[in-house]
Amino acid sequence: MAAKTANVLARVEPDVKQQAEEIMSQLGIPVSVVINMLYKQIIMKKGIPFSLSLPSAPASLDEMDKATFNTMMETGLNQAKNGESLDVGDVFASLRKEIANG
Repeated sequence: MAAKTANVLARVEPDVKQQAEEIMSQLGIPVSVVINMLYKQIIMKKGIPFSLSLPSAPASLDEMDKATFNTMMETGLNQAKNGESLDVGDVFASLRKEIANG
């Protein structure tokens, strides 16, 4: 016997829909499967399965004013001059470990 289904009606921005559906198509995953997976994750996690928060700092250069950018760059330069930076290999090793541990 076939499983019962229910319809979901949602309004989304046309370009967001198009971009998301292009990616899902490349992955070979129908939209209905993605929606079902999201719903199952909400049930399993008893909440939204990803963080919903405002970024604490600008996420990109486009979101920063010149003073914020200059302050950030000066801080980084001073850290490098004072030996407060990390080796790139150590940073990637730490990231890999963090990803592996979930």
